[in-house]
Amino acid sequence: MRLGFIVLLCLVNAGCAIVRRDGEEPVDNTHRQAKAEPELKPSEALQPKSLRIASPITDHFYLRGMYFPASVTTDLRLDPNANLPGTPLSGEDDLGLDDQVDQGRMEFDIRLAERNHVRVDYFKLNRFSEGSLAKTIIFGDFIFPQGTNFRAKLDWRVLTLTYTRSVFKTDRFEGGLGLGIHIIEAHASGGEPGTLNREKADDVAIFPTIAANMAIRISKRWSFTARGQQFSASPEDFDGTMADYHADVQYRWRDNFAYGLGYSLLKSDLEVFDPSQPLLFNLTTKGPEVFFRVSF
Repeated sequence: MRLGFIVLLCLVNAGCAIVRRDGEEPVDNTHRQAKAEPELKPSEALQPKSLRIASPITDHFYLRGMYFPASVTTDLRLDPNANLPGTPLSGEDDLGLDDQVDQGRMEFDIRLAERNHVRVDYFKLNRFSEGSLAKTIIFGDFIFPQGTNFRAKLDWRVLTLTYTRSVFKTDRFEGGLGLGIHIIEAHASGGEPGTLNREKADDVAIFPTIAANMAIRISKRWSFTARGQQFSASPEDFDGTMADYHADVQYRWRDNFAYGLGYSLLKSDLEVFDPSQPLLFNLTTKGPEVFFRVSF
């Protein structure tokens, strides 16, 4: 046992000695060449400082969080069949849904190369109400007399993916065109609690839109941006319009942080002529917003 321990100590000392001798030997690095500095293009050397000012025109990525105190208008009609129309209803006046909502929203944008943008935006609106009907209504296959305790629920969610390419781009202005895809998920129900007199509809739809956007750098810290998307179609089985508009003024507090005020309008109009379940649904959400913006 002692012999093994002595042999182990001898091996450790020998290894340390070799390491020390290797560390003391001079190393010739004269044959190594210094790394070449990145070549500066003449256009970059003469580039005015104004082109390097942080703004929506120079950002390669941004994440924006918004507080959106919106006003909501809902018009709907659920018909029993194509020959018997239902009662036109205001979701706010007739069913008691909130006409003012406090919304939080998030969106982000990625710049690909210099002129291509991919933006992702998500919007969610959930409302619920229960109360006595002020009038007799026809809602789907049921007739609900005046005074019926009626429960209504509406969930509306939209995920938007938008690609745009900047057609015009300078140090102070950028404008582009593109296409968007809106994935809409809707859940709606209404009826008398505690009974089978209840209608429910769940649907998922995809709408393409034509998109346009612009950004203007007003000064070193102030900028204005705007965008809009719209789609309209009238095939045989439905008539629909989808629109999304936004404009804002933002202040660049730091190179990577801005805040500002804006205004948004989201509008969905749909009338379905399907004999099995004809319906009318119009939803408008609009109002001012306050936001912060993180970018680089």
